[in-house]
Amino acid sequence: MSQHLSEQEIIRRDKLTQLEELGIDPYPPEMFEVNCNSLQILKEYNDTEKNFQHVSIAGRIMSINPKGKVTFAKIQDEKGKIQLYLSIDNLSPGEDKTLYEKVVLHLLDIGDIIGIKGEVFITRTGEITIRAKELKLLSKALRPLPVVKVKDGETFDAFTDPEQRFRQRYVDLVVNPQVRETFIKRTLMIKTIRDFLNDHGAMEVDTPVLQNIPGGAAARPFITHHNALDVPFYLRIANELYLKRLIVGGFDFVFEFSRNFRNEGMDRTHNPEFTVLEFYVAYKDYFWMMDFTEKMMEKMALALHGTTDVPMGDKVLSFKAPFKRVAIHDAIKEYTGFDVESMNETELLGVCKQLHIETDNSMGKGKLIDEIFGAKCEGNFIQPTFIIDYPVELSPLTKKHRTKAGLVERFELMINGKEIANAYTELNDPIDQRARFEEQTKLMERGDDEAMFIDNDFLRALEHGMPPTSGIGIGIDRLAMLMTNQASIQEVLLFPQMKPEKSE
Repeated sequence: MSQHLSEQEIIRRDKLTQLEELGIDPYPPEMFEVNCNSLQILKEYNDTEKNFQHVSIAGRIMSINPKGKVTFAKIQDEKGKIQLYLSIDNLSPGEDKTLYEKVVLHLLDIGDIIGIKGEVFITRTGEITIRAKELKLLSKALRPLPVVKVKDGETFDAFTDPEQRFRQRYVDLVVNPQVRETFIKRTLMIKTIRDFLNDHGAMEVDTPVLQNIPGGAAARPFITHHNALDVPFYLRIANELYLKRLIVGGFDFVFEFSRNFRNEGMDRTHNPEFTVLEFYVAYKDYFWMMDFTEKMMEKMALALHGTTDVPMGDKVLSFKAPFKRVAIHDAIKEYTGFDVESMNETELLGVCKQLHIETDNSMGKGKLIDEIFGAKCEGNFIQPTFIIDYPVELSPLTKKHRTKAGLVERFELMINGKEIANAYTELNDPIDQRARFEEQTKLMERGDDEAMFIDNDFLRALEHGMPPTSGIGIGIDRLAMLMTNQASIQEVLLFPQMKPEKSE
């Protein structure tokens, strides 16, 4: 991309040259020792105890206001903002006034990163401030930041355009403090879940991202080529089959925060690259998994909000266990009036036609039921709800229901009208699993490009014997949306996928 410099960018490059001519390195190699942050000072400063006489802090200049022999500035570090008091007497004592008069007054800009050593005091207006005794330029910013102004509680010139924000997340994080808070909460959410799993004896593992068979889910994969092996490979759509191989291998409780890739559409709740937590537990079933999941969700809400009531838009979501449980056929009957449990494929096509749901020839019975539920039912489940007992055709990796013919022991967790998690009593019968894979092959031949491949190595693993197991996949990005009150998945991804930027 060719670079066309603005007037401001030209001025800043000229200042860069002037700094170098003064013998000041605008990007010095040595480290700057930091002994505190802005939040510590603002929370803990006590003038009577003189507990902040020698602070060393670094951050980005967010405002600068020269007033003769003194300058008031604000710097922002990871924890917030704090005011600086820069004076000619402290920074340029004696006859040499270079640092203050030339650098502070003329060569520093908003966006520059500086290190400050000094002491903390309170100004006449009552603001906790650092009186700078030393100033060191750590990085000269060659592009200006968007200047967000706040006056009388009203914000002006805010950096709010979504495309700019997502494309230049580094700027978004600097000028929009609430965005930083979103990602801090996301990290806390993941830590809480990881701690919960560790406390229950789970072992965190890593499984391949590049796979020769894209297994574990019904999705369209990204395809690449492995040059050394000279064969096609796929970016993983799920890590399920590898984690179940580990259960075969003798680990009883494994989990992975998995980066997955699905070559599908993008919207407010879908991104082609996303994070899923999957965990598998030997000798458990989907009833145990529902109990465990709702306890984990309850603990997560308490950690982030101090309560199980979590705001989401104009709603309040209750993560207090237990969650409601509804069979998928009952949900369809409630919201459409159709009892689809005993219908065949032709009858289901007729229901879809009456409900104005688009279908195609690749859809089998299970896919049609899924389309009906997605179009007419899913959005009604706002509070956390387990949708249970899916048709066998829709769930090729799930054990058949112990009491209900034609169904499997599966649940999806719905929250705020969207699927957040998908879990099974895992199918561990290798003969049944092979037959299910073969049914998927027939769907693929009908044109279903989301049907599963046959994974012969996974079948071989099952033939060695897998204990009764329950597993779950939880959409971490969608969960982060709920925990941070965001309506778009792009708001909880640091760098969401976007079209290439046009050349200037």
